[in-house]
Amino acid sequence: MSTPLITADLVAVDLDATDRDDATRQLIELLTAAGRVTDADGFHADVRAREAQMATGMPGGVGLPHARSAHVVEPSLAVGKLRQGVDWGAPDGPARLVFLIAAPDGAHGDHLKILAALARRLIHESFRTSLLEASDPATVADIVSREVVVS
Repeated sequence: MSTPLITADLVAVDLDATDRDDATRQLIELLTAAGRVTDADGFHADVRAREAQMATGMPGGVGLPHARSAHVVEPSLAVGKLRQGVDWGAPDGPARLVFLIAAPDGAHGDHLKILAALARRLIHESFRTSLLEASDPATVADIVSREVVVS
């Protein structure tokens, strides 16, 4: 991947969302504004279809929506820190951190590599805490870029 997976413009540190669909939509808007998604509605439909298969809430207050889509230009990661937790279907309660993985159609390998690398870090409370304590988008993007190594 020649373009960074995440940049500060793909981070929302004070996301105010009513539910997981609203949070996802707001993160898709960041990806679209950055030129990484060509059709926000089309990509949103792809993410919703994936979420309908199985909720992507993870223990530790994390939502991990993801999809491969013809509307994605390059593998990307958008991150949202939610003001109020949102139910993402995790057994331990609402999510405060949301990671939206966007991968181009046919990029099965990239999609799974990003998902695996992120999941390996998310099991560590110290990683989640550092993100929750980060006060600005650049710090969040820096932490994720440093910690989530996609090989």
